[in-house]
Amino acid sequence: MRDILPADKARRERVLSVIRKRYRAHGFDEIETPVVEEYARLHAGIGGDNEKLAYNVLRRGLDADAIRAAADDPAALSDLGLRYDLTVPLARFYASNRAQLPAVFRSIQIGAVWRAERPQKGRYRQFVQCDIDIMGDDSSRAEAELMVASLDAVDALGLEGATVRINDRRVLDWMLESFGFAADERPGVLITIDKLDKIGPDGVAAELRERAATPGAVDAFEAFLRRPQTREYLPYGEAQIRKALPADAPDEIVDHLVGIGEAVAVGRASEATDAAGIPLVFDPFLVRGMGYYTGTIFELAHPSVSYSLGGGGRYDGMIGRFLGQQVPAVGFSLGFERLVDLVTAGADDREEAIVLVHDADVPVAELLAHKTALIAEGARVRLERRTKNLKALLERASADGFTSFATVSAGAASLERKPLA
Repeated sequence: MRDILPADKARRERVLSVIRKRYRAHGFDEIETPVVEEYARLHAGIGGDNEKLAYNVLRRGLDADAIRAAADDPAALSDLGLRYDLTVPLARFYASNRAQLPAVFRSIQIGAVWRAERPQKGRYRQFVQCDIDIMGDDSSRAEAELMVASLDAVDALGLEGATVRINDRRVLDWMLESFGFAADERPGVLITIDKLDKIGPDGVAAELRERAATPGAVDAFEAFLRRPQTREYLPYGEAQIRKALPADAPDEIVDHLVGIGEAVAVGRASEATDAAGIPLVFDPFLVRGMGYYTGTIFELAHPSVSYSLGGGGRYDGMIGRFLGQQVPAVGFSLGFERLVDLVTAGADDREEAIVLVHDADVPVAELLAHKTALIAEGARVRLERRTKNLKALLERASADGFTSFATVSAGAASLERKPLA
């Protein structure tokens, strides 16, 4: 967990402001949920490995004897926990407030989440997530809306050229079944397949054999990975999808994926872009670890980095666990902490901010009069008493985001603004 210094905080808020503005432009409405949820909800078996990283809140009123008696039962010790993502709270929110929401609800949810990660570079125990979700729409339009809005937000941050890797959990399940993997071993097989980019086909095949997966299925999968392939470029569409899969992939799923691409192409088209240039790439081995995904899954990629900048998927079964009836839902989460590290604020993004460096004898009334006049013009203003080391004072102000300064003497009628280097 980190302290955020003023300049970093200002940069983070600028990035959040851009994201909020673009998401609202696409028709999404912001909501807020509590930072704590019921223990049983956070540990309902739908959060994958994140459930193991949840911070739990000790029940109030437990004495030492009660704690010792319940030491082996976390549910008896805790009734609440800090949220480890924003999707589980959103499902509970929708189930609780459905009567006050439209039939198709488009939400923005931005807030801190907590996971007991092992401390290491780039892994935080408290971090911000930026989510948009659509509930009540089971068509490919929902996925397309999420992708278009998220790509628009990333473009607005100056990170043009992003693409979305896309797959479908139903494709993965069908593919593993076609190779001969039994249903009960497929979750473990997916964990290994998710490492394909890191350990390659040899490593995946070796690990599957170590897992004692069905030998014939492992052989069939390895042969598929090593099949001869032509190198012609295929844009996103039916040809690209079918080429990446074993023969006879289900038409219904392929059509759903193709429909998403067609909708995204229209949503991204403008006078400066070709409608046929769809910023999607089908990846049959994209897995994503969350156990609640039921259909389409996707990740945001950018050519400047090797890691993803966000992702999401369809989770049609989650809300029904809280509501008692099924509601289709799909969401996209931007990796805010990663985006902040990549975004560089241009000169146009910085607000006018002035430091008034004043002599010790300037009356307070005069200082506040100058400050009030500048604030009325829309500037941000800080008062600083002149020090012997003026250079250090101005360098500190520049690091804090101030753009100019003026010196103030007693009785001065006007101020001369000078830029901070």
